[in-house]
Amino acid sequence: MAAILPPGVLHYGMQLPIQSQSKLYAEAWEETAGPDDLAAIAQACDRGGFAYIAVCDHTAIPRSHAPMMGTEWWDTMTTLGWLAGLTENVRLVSHVAVLAYRHPMATAKAFATLDVISKGRAIVGAGAGHVEAEFEMYGLDFKDRGPALNESLELLDLALREEFVTYEGKRFQVKDMGARPRPVQTPRPPIWIGGSAGAALKRVAKYADGWLPQGSPRATFPDQVAELRRLREEYGRADEAMDIGAITEMLYVGKPDWEVGEHTLSGSPEQLAESLRWYGEQGANQIQIRFRNRTLQELLDQIEAFSTQVAPLLGK
Repeated sequence: MAAILPPGVLHYGMQLPIQSQSKLYAEAWEETAGPDDLAAIAQACDRGGFAYIAVCDHTAIPRSHAPMMGTEWWDTMTTLGWLAGLTENVRLVSHVAVLAYRHPMATAKAFATLDVISKGRAIVGAGAGHVEAEFEMYGLDFKDRGPALNESLELLDLALREEFVTYEGKRFQVKDMGARPRPVQTPRPPIWIGGSAGAALKRVAKYADGWLPQGSPRATFPDQVAELRRLREEYGRADEAMDIGAITEMLYVGKPDWEVGEHTLSGSPEQLAESLRWYGEQGANQIQIRFRNRTLQELLDQIEAFSTQVAPLLGK
């Protein structure tokens, strides 16, 4: 496997609103929004040339975390499967699926099915997870989440490539078990891995076709890309192209007449494009963007403005 996004341009995608409503980023109107609103946003992204739309993965949030994280987290695969039928071109990403929560054979079945019904648009976004109480709820050891993810990735890779799988691991044992449908993409749907810490970068270098950084501001992003490339060379994968992502600041296309926050990039299309091209100069070939907005219509307008005015200026 290698990079799947065509070279020569800085691609853009979005983690969808509504389906996850952390207090860190959700807008007030999302609290009463529903599936029709989410469908409109996904279809606007599809029309706007977005490389992907993404859905999060949490099952339940402990009361101690709820004031910050909220409890509104839609089921990942149900939502992605529904969105597959509402869109035509945009890729569908789990950002990120906590693989340790499910048996890798079940995960493989879900993504293979998503790839079939979307006609080859599935991307496995995987991560270690961070909510200890959620692991405890599943009867899993939070401290074991890294090794558990590594083993899950190994088995998932096999199950997405081969109809019949044999695997002997510490946590999972599979003996000559077959599963269909087979994915449309060959040899399998791409696997992008999230995280930005040292162990996460090693995992990306060893197992991933793409990187979905989390916790990578501009101050640290260049060094993290350099470290990722060094690790890829260490694992003998330096010659394999990969999709390197970045999560940008919040955006607002144009001059806002309301307070969008000091950490929001706003301005003319040329100003935004110039700022965002920096990520491409540091090695990213896709950026994950999100817009400040007060209503569904304002968000749809922002998506259209970015797609028609900013995106054409993002050539690397």
